Amino acid sequence: MSFVDFITHQGRRINREAFIHLVQVSRSDGKLGVSEKEMLHKEGRKFGLTDPEIDQIITMEKEHNYHAPYSLEDKFEHLHNIAEVILADEIVEDNEIKMLRKFAIEAGFDYSKIDGIIEVMIEGIKAGDSDERLFRKFKKALR
Repeated sequence: MSFVDFITHQGRRINREAFIHLVQVSRSDGKLGVSEKEMLHKEGRKFGLTDPEIDQIITMEKEHNYHAPYSLEDKFEHLHNIAEVILADEIVEDNEIKMLRKFAIEAGFDYSKIDGIIEVMIEGIKAGDSDERLFRKFKKALR
């Protein structure tokens, strides 16, 4: 299977690695539940992937662990990518927020700050904030 870069509805490039991170974060607790697999299929279809392609990526990533980015900028970028994928259909479901929260935990953010940074991220993307402005709000929410 040949992979290409994917584009979100806002034109931001999301590549194969970003989708793989979604898969890895979904497995971070050691299992991939039915609801998580359904959510991955929903998000994968937003990338234009077929269900068999999504299943193949999930299978390929079975043995790989997620390694969160080190820098705050990279963590922001990954969280931003996931939030954009979630917002692609303009419907934010509980299991999608759970995925975003799971990534934030895996990325090492303080538990007491996670809900705030998720809110900043979702609302900033909805409002069309620039990456720079959203990153400033994001850093402020971490204080």
